[in-house]
Amino acid sequence: MTALPTRSLEAWRYTDLRPLDAMSFAEAPAASVPGDLPDIGVPRLVFVNGRFDAAASSALMFAHGFATVTEESDLPLALINAQHAQDGLTLEIPAGVDAGVVLLVSYANGGALHPRHRVSLGAGATLTLLEVIKGEGVYWHNPVTDIVLAQGARLAHYRLQNESREAFHLATIRVGAAADAAYESFTAVMGAKLSRAEFHVELSGAKAYTHLNAAQLLGDSQHGDFTSVVRHRAPDCSSRQTVKSVLSDAARGVFQGRIEVDRMAQKTDGYQMSQALLLSPTAEMDIKPELQIFADDVKCSHGATIGALDEEQVFYLRSRGIPEDTARAMLICAFLTEALEPVTHAGAHALFEAAIETWWTGK
Repeated sequence: MTALPTRSLEAWRYTDLRPLDAMSFAEAPAASVPGDLPDIGVPRLVFVNGRFDAAASSALMFAHGFATVTEESDLPLALINAQHAQDGLTLEIPAGVDAGVVLLVSYANGGALHPRHRVSLGAGATLTLLEVIKGEGVYWHNPVTDIVLAQGARLAHYRLQNESREAFHLATIRVGAAADAAYESFTAVMGAKLSRAEFHVELSGAKAYTHLNAAQLLGDSQHGDFTSVVRHRAPDCSSRQTVKSVLSDAARGVFQGRIEVDRMAQKTDGYQMSQALLLSPTAEMDIKPELQIFADDVKCSHGATIGALDEEQVFYLRSRGIPEDTARAMLICAFLTEALEPVTHAGAHALFEAAIETWWTGK
């Protein structure tokens, strides 16, 4: 099997997989569907321990069977996934079709899971894909999602990663966007002992667009890594990366964002911002923005802030009769509001809001 990446690789400098490497995982066992899986009134596709569960899923004409995996990249986790993948979501949206909202639920409770998901949208097609990822106990979840957007296609991709606090979650998402296509995502990182969401987005056609949003809410000794590489291969493309982190106890957050601009990608507009709130003196945030620019007519920038809650604002709210815990929760929610803005579907927005409230209540 391909070896796990180590910190000797620059891309893995801040995330140490030795705790995962020291463990041994068998293939994920068969498991029953828990009774509390989300249902927001849209087609639902359910995977349990990496396998499709037809009984718990809705019929969907755009969903197809799993196909053999061929991996041509040098990404270690994608190679490991290809060696072990046995199932995964395959969605093919025809040209010009508005497929509405689809809910993808992944549940795990043991072993190693390596699902391979594939999503393709034809020219002018639209889709909102909401992923809810949950689990119990100790396991390793290593999903790979490959997304292809034809000319003018639009995909909104929302991910709620709320895995078991004993689990390892290492996700790879790769997107190819043709001319005028748009990929907008929001990832909420709340679960897992150690997690990484790694995005690779290639803007290969003129006027393609992507916005990668994320919110990391971590406590105890959790480690969360959000890594992104956006490649501008064509002119007049734009990209945004906005990552907000709230860290308590001895949690550690990581943001690595790289924008690559080819020589032919003139008129590129690229921007990335990372903002972190540290609620404890033992919390840690590592931020590494990168710009690699080979064109001469571009607008690219990045920014980063790290700080604590403003105690004057907390005092102001308390002086108005608001309890301290409520005041702090209000300020944290206000901090996260911008990150949640892309989630426009009411049911999906409610899921994220409830998860954030539950996280804060448990602090």
